Amino acid sequence: MTAQPNSNAPPVALAQRYTQVRTQTLALTAPLSEADCQVQSMPDASPAKWHLAHVTWFFETFVLERFERHFKPHHAAFRVLFNSYYNGVGEQHPRSQRGLITRPTLAEVRAYRAAVDERVLTLMAQDPPAELAALIELGLHHEQQHQELLLTDVLHLLSCNPLAPVYCAPWPLAPVAPVPLAWLPNVGGLVDVGHGGEVFAFDNEGPRHPQWLQPHALANRLITHGEWADFIADAGYRNPRWWLAAGWDWVRNQGIEAPLYWQRGAQGGWCSFTLHGLVPIDPHTPITHISLYEADAYARWASAQWGLPLRLPTEFEWEHAAAGLGAPAIETGNFVESQALHPLPVARAAKGPLQMFGDVWEWTSSSYAAYPGYRSAEGAVGEYNGKFMVNQVVLRGGSCATPRSHIRASYRNFFPAETRWQFNGLRLACDAAG
Repeated sequence: MTAQPNSNAPPVALAQRYTQVRTQTLALTAPLSEADCQVQSMPDASPAKWHLAHVTWFFETFVLERFERHFKPHHAAFRVLFNSYYNGVGEQHPRSQRGLITRPTLAEVRAYRAAVDERVLTLMAQDPPAELAALIELGLHHEQQHQELLLTDVLHLLSCNPLAPVYCAPWPLAPVAPVPLAWLPNVGGLVDVGHGGEVFAFDNEGPRHPQWLQPHALANRLITHGEWADFIADAGYRNPRWWLAAGWDWVRNQGIEAPLYWQRGAQGGWCSFTLHGLVPIDPHTPITHISLYEADAYARWASAQWGLPLRLPTEFEWEHAAAGLGAPAIETGNFVESQALHPLPVARAAKGPLQMFGDVWEWTSSSYAAYPGYRSAEGAVGEYNGKFMVNQVVLRGGSCATPRSHIRASYRNFFPAETRWQFNGLRLACDAAG
């Protein structure tokens, strides 16, 4: 995604944030070997080394090249090697072949980062104009997106290794009492949605506009691993009744029988591969690594089981509920700063909706499309969002791999319906208060 350039941070504060974000990206690669950083496990994923270089390429291309006097590229070939899909900048190395870029070495990529950092910080010390500051802020949010992608790509990579390697030590899961699923009614009506004037937002979050909501209810919490195991036990993956036509074709053609990374343990119970290695599923943790097809099928199955008109929420129903929670819900969410790197169970019941921010991205029923009055930004920066507004579905809320400062109620993530390697889960909605 790209952003609507907008930054009011003073230069010193922005420089500190620049250093913090850039340092955090390197820290995420600390548990990895050089071989770990090189390999690409599937076309949708990228090597960690490529992520380190690409986010640096962004600052070199959109900041230094535009604002640095007597600009010279760090290495002329990097313009193509580490361009993702900015056609306005020029050619790109094929995405599916990023793992073949064995040179530059990891050490050379780190040196590239250090050189670009020094040049960017020098620019920032020279009373940067507002446009430069806005592009740097955009670049930092872009890098935070790649921090999450780096973790999800590493998870997929390590899952392919028969040794089930551990990225980091297991998280401590304290026993908790399950929180009963309950319904939080909303009368609906005309509400305002979209970016409402925060310091920073991606361009696809606006313009803010009115949206009509039908009366509905949202579940107070996310669907859990244990509830998903019930769906599997009831032959949920083998009954076409619950599936969209494209989803049923996907299940049969891909041989899907469970969420990504699930496998049977030695004693017959379900285990899941995580960034902490292979662990038994915890029945109270939110389900993750499911596609839109699976989330929709579960909602249809649950509707029949419980005798309620259940479905996935629209992105506007979700946003209206999340916006009313305010900053505390974000500050206390399970994000990458929690260092759990896995969804966590609800520790206590509360009146409002739980787990709206962090833990897992929540699938919605909304196609990713432009808001009324949306216009892409000018130039190559404008390629980031608008051109992807087809065949994608919106997800909301962030995940356990998302940086906390990166998320807000209006944030719109998007992926194709079959995507599973991200931390994707679901919250149910109901057409009646239940």
